[in-house]
Amino acid sequence: MMYPARLRVVHNERATFFSTPEEAEDWLNRMPRSPRRGMDMQSPGYNQYFVARSVYSEPAFQEENEKKEIIKKTIQEKLQKNCSCTSKRALLIVKSLFPVLDWLPKYKWKEWIVNDLISGVSTGLVATLQGLAFALLAAVPVGYGLYSSFFPILTYFILGTSKHLSVGPFPVVSLMVGSVVLSMAPDENFPMIGNSTGLNKTVLDVTARDAARVMISGTLSVLIGIIQLLLGVFQIGFIVRYLADPLVGGFTTAAAFQVLVSQVKTVLNVPTKNYNGVLSIIYTIIDIFKNIGQTNICDLIAGLLTFIVCVVVKELNDRFKHIIKIPIPIEVLVTIVATGISYGVNLEKKFNAGIVKSIPSGFIPPMTPDVSLFSEMIGSAFSIGIVAYAVAVSVGKVYATKHNYAINGNQEFIAFGVSNIFSGAFSCFCATTALSRTAIQESTGGRTQIAGLISALIVLIAIVALGRLLEPLQKSVLAAIVIANLKGMFWQVFDIPRLWKQNKWDSVIWVFTCLASIILGLDLGLLAGLIFGLLTVVLRVQFPSCGELGNVPGTEIYKEVKKYKTVVEAEGVKIVRFNSGIFYGNIDGLKSGIKSIVGFDAVRIFNKRTKALRKINKLIKKGQLRATKNGIISDVGTDNEGFEADDDIEDPEKEWSTEVKEVEVQVDWNSELPIKVAVPKVSIHSIIFDFGQITFLDVVAVRSLKVIYKEFRRIDVDVYIAACDDHVYKKMEECLFFDDQIKPDIVFLTIHDTVLYIEEKRKFNEGHDPLMEKISLMQESKEPLEYTDIEPTNQELDAQEEALRRLAS
Repeated sequence: MMYPARLRVVHNERATFFSTPEEAEDWLNRMPRSPRRGMDMQSPGYNQYFVARSVYSEPAFQEENEKKEIIKKTIQEKLQKNCSCTSKRALLIVKSLFPVLDWLPKYKWKEWIVNDLISGVSTGLVATLQGLAFALLAAVPVGYGLYSSFFPILTYFILGTSKHLSVGPFPVVSLMVGSVVLSMAPDENFPMIGNSTGLNKTVLDVTARDAARVMISGTLSVLIGIIQLLLGVFQIGFIVRYLADPLVGGFTTAAAFQVLVSQVKTVLNVPTKNYNGVLSIIYTIIDIFKNIGQTNICDLIAGLLTFIVCVVVKELNDRFKHIIKIPIPIEVLVTIVATGISYGVNLEKKFNAGIVKSIPSGFIPPMTPDVSLFSEMIGSAFSIGIVAYAVAVSVGKVYATKHNYAINGNQEFIAFGVSNIFSGAFSCFCATTALSRTAIQESTGGRTQIAGLISALIVLIAIVALGRLLEPLQKSVLAAIVIANLKGMFWQVFDIPRLWKQNKWDSVIWVFTCLASIILGLDLGLLAGLIFGLLTVVLRVQFPSCGELGNVPGTEIYKEVKKYKTVVEAEGVKIVRFNSGIFYGNIDGLKSGIKSIVGFDAVRIFNKRTKALRKINKLIKKGQLRATKNGIISDVGTDNEGFEADDDIEDPEKEWSTEVKEVEVQVDWNSELPIKVAVPKVSIHSIIFDFGQITFLDVVAVRSLKVIYKEFRRIDVDVYIAACDDHVYKKMEECLFFDDQIKPDIVFLTIHDTVLYIEEKRKFNEGHDPLMEKISLMQESKEPLEYTDIEPTNQELDAQEEALRRLAS
């Protein structure tokens, strides 16, 4: 039954009720101005508002405010709309597929070309050196690093949506490519029988090995491109959302550690085996220490000097970037000096230093990828493609936000997919972007991908004319340049304390992903980190937090009781807030949270009451309790044979199935009963479930909520739902939550509406006589109940009044 709603106006933390809005308005007009905190109530600085409206349940609100009729479009209508083509729409589609057609006609040549030229030259010099260095990580000849720094830029210039990305090799991705290459083409597969001083000796066929590795890296790049292109065409750019920042941070830090170990052996120039998979990094470290005595001192000194100089100058570039407009290209300068020294002193012959030796001049013809290898590398290709895309888009979004433009995630998938297919045909390994190169391209004034195109021209000059001049360069110098560029990734370790303070789960994800990637390898480590991250989401949803709410006096605001001192609980009302969606996995935790807040188990109390009613019925049949016109009394001095200990073993299913047909009695269960059965007291009469933060429900959740509702109703506790979102309410209707017992009237728009309704209902009930004292005994003989007409003595009257106070309500 719905009770007349009243209007409630709050003034000076005191509530006044009215029957109509007119009465409330008249009362407000007659109220004098009163100060609060030194300000006049009517002054603009005193921020408060008055609300005068009816209490709304969900059905009442829907009846008063008619819902709009939403007409869903048919598949034919959707296809007709999406497939219709006009000249304007065709132009937009072409521009979205080829963004260069959009921004290039708007290019401000006079204002931007100088900046793009300076930026392109600076980035191109760094890209040339990084291409050579990162080729060592990809386990291919260093010359192919130059190709990987050139070809991808050409297609990204046409298809990419970022204006500042410097496309090319990235150390983490190069290392992942190198892991695949080394596992599919290890040195052991390329023996060559040689004859030295009459003795047959097995040597390594370097030419065949390098050719095989180039074929594998190129084929892998093509497969990665195909995967990226398909993901972009089918609009699956959202997949990168599952690579959360903590996961990417832990993964890249682990990859930096892997890169460090792989380059340390190059700096030392010690022989080691090529390991891949689980614990490969541990085995590599063991090999390095086993062969540490074979360290080439010349390479070690060159590497250490290069590392120190690069780190110091990079630090100066960072600290004085407001003074030094163009960063000092220290990698280029160090490379030129190191190449000159190596050539002049002839370090290879005198000190057996490891040098680049051979860099091809010009271009090699395109190759046909080996499709038969696809099945072996499909898993690695997918993970490498996702990581490459995630790194590029993450960096691109940073600079897009800084310069106030947008990048299209799906178009980026297409751009990198086409770039990797195109460059893979020219024997390049997978391309993405490098943080250091992109930072140089943006900080030196680069405005558009014109700067990227100019950097590609610089690399082209190195490929065509200057490549052979770098052949005397020591590999340890390139390795030291790689290590010096890992500083930013290693510095991510300092994110752990910050993450721990902000969100412990994110910190755990970071550490787990980092350790897993170091121990299991990059591919399996990334997969393990991704699964662990999703598992933490499940765990957080599976154990939802339940909070108990109270009212801020004089307002309609409800906050958690534990967190605020001034919050007050409504008498006899518990307000429970759920903080996540409800589904089959967390419903048990939800029930436990409700029990903790209300302070009792509704099922146990119902079982105790059922046992008490059975005993009352048994005593009535034995004549130890007799009925009067006013209720049930117990004979004075009668032994209670119905006594059972409170710790009897109960059978919950038996208790649930018990139907007490012999007696229908309304008892004040919080009073002292005339039988010795411990029935826990229930201090509340209503419970409100705040659904304001519930995002979804499933079928199991709806069924469980029905059970919870009925459990509370059996012990005379009213259940209400507040702040239920429309789609959640619709789901409850679809799952048949409402029936003959559970009416939609229990759902209210806000918590405050629910509390006001409960107050009104309680006041209405207190003003009426619901015959709470009446006790009806249904006997097996179905005969009318005979009441005693004997005048009771004074002692009996006293006993009767006492029993009525204890038993009847």
